[in-house]
Amino acid sequence: MTDLNKEAISVLNDLIETSKDGQEGFKTCAEDIKHPELKTFFAKRSADCATAASELQARVRELGGDPETGTSVAGDLHRRWVDLKSLVTGKSDEAILNEAERGEDHALKAYKEAIESINKHGLVNIRDLVERQYHGVQRNHDQVKALRNQARAQS
Repeated sequence: MTDLNKEAISVLNDLIETSKDGQEGFKTCAEDIKHPELKTFFAKRSADCATAASELQARVRELGGDPETGTSVAGDLHRRWVDLKSLVTGKSDEAILNEAERGEDHALKAYKEAIESINKHGLVNIRDLVERQYHGVQRNHDQVKALRNQARAQS
């Protein structure tokens, strides 16, 4: 396996963890949020993150690597923090949307770092996939932020 393949696999495995974090985070939001339309929104975003993780895992296998299968430690800690915070503050829709936006901030950062690494190392074999998924993460972030702002305005 070439060094470029190893680097590409490393980048993709980091994004698999990020996608799995998003899948679990959105699933938790869907379970906790009261508004039915937001439940549907978060369930769909969770499924989208699962699809993204599957695409990344398939690409890792194509490159000869072993794909990640779980979430990150940071994502697990974030969900525990959200659970604890929810016990103290209550699970208002606005609070859930705030935490969802924080999770998407993390995902955006991870994808931006991945694109920087792709450009630095010339990993053209994964650029299109990662950039396409980055745009999906950006869309998720913007939608969550707009929903959060709407919830703030109503409270």
